[in-house]
Amino acid sequence: MISQEILKKLPDEPGVYLFRDKEKNILYIGKATSLQNRVRSYFGADLIATRGRLLVDMMALADDVDFIRTDSVLEALLLEANLIKTHQPKYNTKEKDNKSYNYVVFTNEDFPKIFTIRGRILLADSDENHKKYKYIFGPFPHGAQLKEAVKIIRRIFPYRDNKCKPGRPCFNRQIGLCPGVCTGEISKAEYAKQINNLKLFFEGKKKALLKNLEKQMHEYAKKQEFEKAAGVRKTIFAVNHIQDVALLKQENRMDASAGGEVASNGSLRAFRIEAYDVAHSSGTSVVGVMVAIEDGEPKKSDYRKFKIKLNPGVNDTAALKEILRRRLGHLEWPMPNLIVVDGGQAQLNAAISVLAERGLAIDLVSVVKDERHKPRGIMGDEAISQKYKSQIILANSEAHRFAIAYHRKKRDRIR
Repeated sequence: MISQEILKKLPDEPGVYLFRDKEKNILYIGKATSLQNRVRSYFGADLIATRGRLLVDMMALADDVDFIRTDSVLEALLLEANLIKTHQPKYNTKEKDNKSYNYVVFTNEDFPKIFTIRGRILLADSDENHKKYKYIFGPFPHGAQLKEAVKIIRRIFPYRDNKCKPGRPCFNRQIGLCPGVCTGEISKAEYAKQINNLKLFFEGKKKALLKNLEKQMHEYAKKQEFEKAAGVRKTIFAVNHIQDVALLKQENRMDASAGGEVASNGSLRAFRIEAYDVAHSSGTSVVGVMVAIEDGEPKKSDYRKFKIKLNPGVNDTAALKEILRRRLGHLEWPMPNLIVVDGGQAQLNAAISVLAERGLAIDLVSVVKDERHKPRGIMGDEAISQKYKSQIILANSEAHRFAIAYHRKKRDRIR
């Protein structure tokens, strides 16, 4: 039986968890946006309804749980697949036949293609496929998440796929997702470097990958190939600041909380989170935004932009107050169940004062960021923060993205 002391050690961070039996055999491997929340969910009274009989049986045998932190949900997804492949845990393989899983393959040719493939195709002729494919990664239990992950990875490391044919630019070359194999813009040696970097990324060897990229950047700089060096520097930044909002959204679909309310007509009302953010350049071109998340899904039709009228300069709390007052004046808009602001105690206090002015009792939290602008904590009601953590982080990330895009557009228009 897993003790409360073990559960208390679980961090509120992304990563991979491993359930073990009394003999320390690995029973099951999973990944999570919040290790703490996900693992605790296995101890709910509704486990059979939410996870199924198989995992109820697994929990009866579980005696311990290990975890490995990751810097992002994307890295957790890749690590989960590598660990499942290495250990073949009993309840992962019983939960889903290997033929139903998805895999990522690198073809064995001078300019390897990379694509996803179903297990039933890959395993149909394993001997032939082992000759055809240089690297095989997986199994990936969640197809929809893998699809989103591949999109993110390809923006960091462009590669060739089945649609890339020699002779003319493929569509992915035109949008920057192919490095130009089709047009002869990249040599075999340069493409091999990209493939090696991708291999390290899929293997979860982040430190080795970053070391490799740093070495490549310095080599280009030494040869005075400064454009290539700058390109590698951008890649290093992207690896260190992975934008995996789409995967957070997928996590919300899998981990959707039963937070709905009954509307006046008797139907289930979506749980609505509204997040707010402010953007400016040293106090100029100050703008604010509101985004809406309903039952874990962005509702983009309800996103709103605010031109700050009071021109507060470098005063985010004053701008936030103006945005909230104007938004709460729109009684025709659906009211949120939870408001998320970006910042610390000052921003939280500013929002509290506006809600008090309006006489509104709406739950409120604030997302605190570290020096790399990554979430490091949530201020406000702890129970609310724990229950809706992944949706809060998603809402905050969407608000930040939307605010930056709106600010840049306004700034560029002034120029």
